Amino acid sequence: MTPFVVRTISTAEHLDFVNAQPSASFLQTPAWGEVKSEWQRESIGWYDGDALVGVGLVLYRQLPKIRRYLAYLPEGPVLDWSRPDLPLLLDALATLCRAKGAFAVRMGPPVALRSWSADAVKKAIADNGSRRLSDVPADERMQTGQAVVGVLRSGGWRPLTTDSGFAAGQPQFVFQIPLAGRTPDEVLAGMNQLWRRNIKKADKLGVVVTQGNADELNSFHDLYAETAQRDGFTPRPHSYFEQMFAALLAEDPDRIRLYLARHEGDLVAATIWVKVGRHTWYSYGASSAAKREVRGSNAIQWRMIRDSIDAGADVYDLRGITETLDSNDPHIGLIQFKVGTGGRAVEYVGEWDLPLNRVIYKAFDTYMRRR
Repeated sequence: MTPFVVRTISTAEHLDFVNAQPSASFLQTPAWGEVKSEWQRESIGWYDGDALVGVGLVLYRQLPKIRRYLAYLPEGPVLDWSRPDLPLLLDALATLCRAKGAFAVRMGPPVALRSWSADAVKKAIADNGSRRLSDVPADERMQTGQAVVGVLRSGGWRPLTTDSGFAAGQPQFVFQIPLAGRTPDEVLAGMNQLWRRNIKKADKLGVVVTQGNADELNSFHDLYAETAQRDGFTPRPHSYFEQMFAALLAEDPDRIRLYLARHEGDLVAATIWVKVGRHTWYSYGASSAAKREVRGSNAIQWRMIRDSIDAGADVYDLRGITETLDSNDPHIGLIQFKVGTGGRAVEYVGEWDLPLNRVIYKAFDTYMRRR
């Protein structure tokens, strides 16, 4: 097998390749590089002869005082991960990044390993015998994911691990609702009784969900900041969401949407929806502590699910969950909320590092673990 050529490509070439895929992470679109303005960015392409067979958005973060970089491909790159010559593609990526001054490459292959039905997760939570999702027998194991893990390990890549809570980078465990070939009534019927009751209650009490625009980001951000204070996380600044909308809308007029749920004029929930190909994501969400009884969060999710079906999506992605199944864990409520949609929990391969300069990488790794 001949080596691949990996080189810088234009934004247009990158976007054309992504648009030709049934699914690709929005974190691998050219526009996402503009959102992450604190990183240097580069669009790269893999060539097999004259054929473009893969693309990636590489974000470079420079170390203080020295011209060495962490090269990061969040939820990427975009290529056929089942190729038998995958090791050669990854070797070519390492060669390019080393030439750019990278001391390590970090990536998160968008490849699933295992999945669990909502019923399986619900039973495991009720059982109390399983503390983590990994302890529960999976309903499905994906051969491509297992093969990719083997390629990464044999190639010297190192998996990133966390002791608890969410991963340091992109989530390894997510919750998704399959939509392909399903009607809204079928998806609704797959939800648990509480979800169906809350959707009906929100409608009966007059919760109105509308699609907003970038001019209404102030309303979203005010509610998002309130949510952050209540739930104990650090909110992103308003300017981040302004840049996110500007960049993604410039790339595709239906790449990103803002949804607002109101009850008698009061904003009770707000969310951000993203679409690439036949995959949609619930990206950010906020809710008010007041009027929780009107179930604005259920209403707004139901609207985004129905709009995803209308948009031809095969998957509605509720993004990250933690592994915990412990009823005493503070994150358990998030899992229970998402499990109620009747979808499935999915474990991805996760994020992996390839050290290119072991001395610098070891110092970097030690620093990150002590932060």
